[in-house]
Amino acid sequence: MYNPLNALLGLFSHDLGIDLGTANTLVMVRGRGIVIDEPSVVAIDKVSKKILAIGSEAKRMVGRTPSNIVAVRPLKDGVISDFEVTERMLRYFIRSVHDRFGMGIPRPRVVLGIPSGVTEVEKRALHDAALNAGARAVFLVEEPMAAAIGSGLPVMEPHGCMIVDIGGGTTEVAVIALGGVVVSTSIRIAGDDMDQEIIAYARQVHNMVIGERMAEEVKIQAGSAFPIDEEESIEIRGRDLATGLPKSVEVSTVELRDALSGSIGAIVEAVRSTIEITPPELVADLMYRGIALAGGGALLRGLDRRLAQETKFPVYVAEEPLSSVVHGTGEMLEETEMLTKVQASLASRKPPR
Repeated sequence: MYNPLNALLGLFSHDLGIDLGTANTLVMVRGRGIVIDEPSVVAIDKVSKKILAIGSEAKRMVGRTPSNIVAVRPLKDGVISDFEVTERMLRYFIRSVHDRFGMGIPRPRVVLGIPSGVTEVEKRALHDAALNAGARAVFLVEEPMAAAIGSGLPVMEPHGCMIVDIGGGTTEVAVIALGGVVVSTSIRIAGDDMDQEIIAYARQVHNMVIGERMAEEVKIQAGSAFPIDEEESIEIRGRDLATGLPKSVEVSTVELRDALSGSIGAIVEAVRSTIEITPPELVADLMYRGIALAGGGALLRGLDRRLAQETKFPVYVAEEPLSSVVHGTGEMLEETEMLTKVQASLASRKPPR
């Protein structure tokens, strides 16, 4: 139904594509590109419930706050764990975009990427959070579809293409053709679980406690999913469990690969099981086109080679894996017909496994 007030507000708003991730939130403004890329972290005063910082400033506080301040992630495994904080974080990002460009009435249309495995209740929570944060219209799209579009895959063609989007909280595997997801698998194992495996490894093998930031740094610098040409070592710093004093140890990339084997094995199995239920005609397409990797987890060294070995398909990392989803949402803002078709496909499809 036509609303003249919404039409007027639309003249003064920037339409946004948002990748609301467990680890990071990226915001793309129609016609301007990515303007926000910040951690999905909020610092809160536990007594007054006042929000003290959001994004990068809040992430710097993780593990370093006094007892009355807590730094939290309002999303867990790609879905809202704290509705109110998520809404306020979204409001902050939407307001930041409009303040940056001198627009005082933030009432944008928003295309929001969501994991393919969310329930109808979780979809409604994300939709309502964006509306309450100031959006005048919200369009939900599945992250693997957005990632495929943002990676340049020909999703509207009758030929099949496959995307594996490994984020912070979820891994999304999907085979796409004719603007819709044909088969998909969503597992709540991804980058955060890899960090936890490194933390558990340090505790069990080296009797030391390390923080999430240290685990993430170690994963980025020395983590791998496949034997690399020159194995190396990295220093892990933390606290000795026995003495409580500072401790550092040298850990090899071989040890870290073993520590990460659980998460990597689960991702490999998700890809294999998706291929097993893919129609044979599309499997033939995938043998030619290969599998695209997106998301922060795609940057783990050797993951493409491990998946290629396990699936017998060509596997490659997308050109900009970290921003594939938000680029896809931005493209759908520009292509109304594509957005309409993707929405119709999402509405008619059964939930993934």
